[in-house]
Amino acid sequence: MNYLYGGIFLFVGLFLINVLFSYQNKHIDPAFGTTLKYQIYAFPLFLIANMLIGYGIKFGFKAVHNLTFVLLTSKGMEVIITVLMGYLFFKEAPT
Repeated sequence: MNYLYGGIFLFVGLFLINVLFSYQNKHIDPAFGTTLKYQIYAFPLFLIANMLIGYGIKFGFKAVHNLTFVLLTSKGMEVIITVLMGYLFFKEAPT
């Protein structure tokens, strides 16, 4: 069960973080005031995402007892999610 919880929590947390930053990059003016306002409004979502990632790593470690493997897996997930965000937000395709 720890495999399932770890994988789901990691994926959802990483997906949420990437959505928030992709949205900021595409739709939020880079001026300091608007960026600060966005970060303040999005803070609860960043907090949720960070908690999900932390618990995903914790459950993953409980499942496999190898932190290196869990962190490498999370980075692999992040690469896949980043490619997906590039396609969804910026219509980029990997070459």
